[in-house]
Amino acid sequence: MKPGDTSLLKDVPAVILAGGKGTRLRPFTVTFPKPLVPLGDRPILDRLLHQLAETGISRVILSLGHLSSLIRAYVNQQDSLNERLQIETVEEENPLGTAGSLKLIPGLNSTFLVMNGDLLTDVDFKRLITRHRETGAAVTISRYIRQHQVDFGVLETDDEGFIKGYLEKPEYAYSVSMGVYAYEPRVLNYIEPNKYLDFPNLILRLLENGETVGSYLHEGFWLDIGRPEDYEKAQELAEKLWPGS
Repeated sequence: MKPGDTSLLKDVPAVILAGGKGTRLRPFTVTFPKPLVPLGDRPILDRLLHQLAETGISRVILSLGHLSSLIRAYVNQQDSLNERLQIETVEEENPLGTAGSLKLIPGLNSTFLVMNGDLLTDVDFKRLITRHRETGAAVTISRYIRQHQVDFGVLETDDEGFIKGYLEKPEYAYSVSMGVYAYEPRVLNYIEPNKYLDFPNLILRLLENGETVGSYLHEGFWLDIGRPEDYEKAQELAEKLWPGS
């Protein structure tokens, strides 16, 4: 694949999960769906859609639920985006979870991307798809190494409560899901129509049935903005990431 080549993703649809209530981000999401919460002067969803267009994606499906009419209204007004992307919407009548809603989407007949609608990252979608296809996995999960420092002294004890060791404010590293996935269409066979199913339970179901689930390590930028403190951090970074916007 040549540098800057966008042909790899031309026929790869991207599903954006934009139906959640964003309860962790209240009060920002009381009147706005989380994907429309602004970063700088543009909604998170707007930035994500432009990012997908620039990488070569041509078809995007928005999976909607909470305050769906606001998202539809916003997207319909974005002429420049609609010139570059075929943007479709599907809506849950009842919440179906982060995996169950995929069953509502027609035409997912080849490899496709799925991502959260509050995504803030510079992950390379082309590299993700390449890795996914090389491994033959049913699903590939983008992952990030997150560091977490415990603010207390951690005691190591035996079964009787006697101290075996002492760690002062240790730091641990975790491999966490970024909310960006590559799927093969056969995964849809494991999702029942109109039944609630979250992504973690789908992964367990795949593993129980002998399917391979891969991962793609991203070492660049990623920020989960599901909490108010993370959203505030994202606002501080917005000018650096998108100067003048």
